[in-house]
Amino acid sequence: MSKVFIIGFPRTGTTSISVALLEMGLLVAHTAFTKKAFEKADVVSDAPCFSDYMYLDTLFPNSRFVYLSRGLEQWLPSIAMLLEKMAPHLCLKTGHFSPVLKRSFHQTFPNIHPLTECQLAACYTQHQHAVLEYFKGRDNFLSLDVSEPGSLLKLKQFLGMSLEGDTDFAKLNVGRNVANWREYKHPNKVNANLAGAEHRKFFDYG
Repeated sequence: MSKVFIIGFPRTGTTSISVALLEMGLLVAHTAFTKKAFEKADVVSDAPCFSDYMYLDTLFPNSRFVYLSRGLEQWLPSIAMLLEKMAPHLCLKTGHFSPVLKRSFHQTFPNIHPLTECQLAACYTQHQHAVLEYFKGRDNFLSLDVSEPGSLLKLKQFLGMSLEGDTDFAKLNVGRNVANWREYKHPNKVNANLAGAEHRKFFDYG
């Protein structure tokens, strides 16, 4: 199967869809920061996919892309909470997060924190418009709201997977919880910092 990239923003259901795809037998990286992680995973979600989708489209021809949408009234307080938690670690000089993660977030959310709800809404709508415009008319693209009834069934149909089992996604990382992926144990999880022959090198932008 071709690679699948989940290109919705954080707090739009990336953990829920990643766990569902693990259970469907795919190798999943919830965030990936090395070439080896991208090469090994069948599915990559979250950072840096939401910022690098055009580059990934070129790098991995025939891949499939899933954009996750969420109502702004639910997304705004959730992303504000996440950015507040992450801000110290996203500092370009002193933050301990991966340079790829920091680049992806700073490229998408200028100034990181604090951002007003109006500024965050603008980040969301600008990204959504850019994604929908870029993939307009493409049959390897799916826009999905994981909270809608039958959304998991819709994903299975898009990926050509078995339609048996659940038709809706499990609700994970609800409220202030941001660690469900780290706590979830599964043999198909791919380490975001997986080292290979080139150690932790990311893809060079050509």
